[in-house]
Amino acid sequence: MSFVLDPAAQDLLFREARTANTFTDEPVTDEQVQAIYDLVKYGPTAFNQSPLRVTLVRSPEARERLVQHLAEGNQAKTAAAPLVAILSADNEFHQELPELFPHFPQAKDLFFSERPVRENSAALNAALQAAYFIIGVRAAGLAAGPMNGFDAEGLRKEFLDDDHTPLMVVNMGKPGPDAWFPRSPRLDYERVVTTV
Repeated sequence: MSFVLDPAAQDLLFREARTANTFTDEPVTDEQVQAIYDLVKYGPTAFNQSPLRVTLVRSPEARERLVQHLAEGNQAKTAAAPLVAILSADNEFHQELPELFPHFPQAKDLFFSERPVRENSAALNAALQAAYFIIGVRAAGLAAGPMNGFDAEGLRKEFLDDDHTPLMVVNMGKPGPDAWFPRSPRLDYERVVTTV
């Protein structure tokens, strides 16, 4: 089977793409980040809720504050990355639903009036958007280094608020020397897909 997307683009987004561990010092611009967001915002979420929020960590002072909340193995590469993004889930996303889901504005109160329901939905749908974001970074010709090794409560207190749940930290930039670990195995189709 042939895909509509050409093989080079398939390789860029999936087959050859890896989690980067080193980066060059070439900066990542606000224009690049906006282009990434303006592409990936079209990825689907339930009720179009779009709960992902992105906090760009640019200043040296903010970077120092961020690094202290990361697992030791993630600190040096994050300190050296050209740009770091904190991806979080907005647990109050429902406030935007009348705008984002205008054909059924009652969804805000009918489905999402209770905080635990919102938190579960925000976590799932923001995680989807985080995956889109990583693919968007790759589509922009950059490398992404997504990480979950951090003190979530410390990160929340330092950069977010009680309405936002940190999901991951993503280093971004052009890959540097020895940026990649060897490709890890993937499961074969027959081990993953069943038909009923």
